Amino acid sequence: MSAPFRFPRFFVTSPAPCPYLEGRTERKVFTELSSNNANELNDALGRIGFRRSQSVAYRPSCADCSACVSVRVCAAEFRPSQSQKRTMRRNGDLVVTACKPWATEEQYALLRAYLLSRHPSGGMADMDEQDFADMVEQTPVDSYMIEYREPAADGGRGRLVGCCLTDRQGDGLSMIYSFFDAHHPLREGLGTFIIADHVRRAAKAGLPYVYLGYWIEGSARMAYKARFRPLEKLGPDGWSRFEPVASDRIAAMFELA
Repeated sequence: MSAPFRFPRFFVTSPAPCPYLEGRTERKVFTELSSNNANELNDALGRIGFRRSQSVAYRPSCADCSACVSVRVCAAEFRPSQSQKRTMRRNGDLVVTACKPWATEEQYALLRAYLLSRHPSGGMADMDEQDFADMVEQTPVDSYMIEYREPAADGGRGRLVGCCLTDRQGDGLSMIYSFFDAHHPLREGLGTFIIADHVRRAAKAGLPYVYLGYWIEGSARMAYKARFRPLEKLGPDGWSRFEPVASDRIAAMFELA
């Protein structure tokens, strides 16, 4: 029998300080997505907890820690909370466009403002225009830059207020990285809206899941992911439903305010 694609070679990074839990060390296992079957490989690895960054698929492989948990929203069963409904109504006039993965100066300016506001000391704080272009454009799979714009009075292109680099996988949408205008005076909850919009679009397309990456219990930066139900987590026995404790106050302080 011949396999549909050659079994990938996996590598492990050197230990480094964990960006989420103080005093801990992180390590990742990764492989390249460089073959003609990159989409199929990315789909298969996504189902077992891998994430994509440019042409690499990776997942945590820490020696003494298993805090990072892969989570996904069950799109067809999603029922927004009252707070989420208000956010969706407030931003329901935004014009949403799925663009080809091509970086623009406008997107980069929005990213810089977002990082300065939310993650000034994070790992992406020093990202320049070329780094951003690489993040967006170096993709061997079906990827899109989803743009969220305010409506323009003249019917043209309105002001860009949100973006999400998104992969379309066989069983869902994988949100690679989202950013938005964190200080818009009239549009609270843009981060919440972007996720809810992805869930709605996945359900409409018949895709069962929206992959949100990793959730860490007790991490305030990850708290917002627990607000989208029903949620599934990946464990030793596969995917299963779970109900983490969500704090609207903490989530609002970080990713989704």
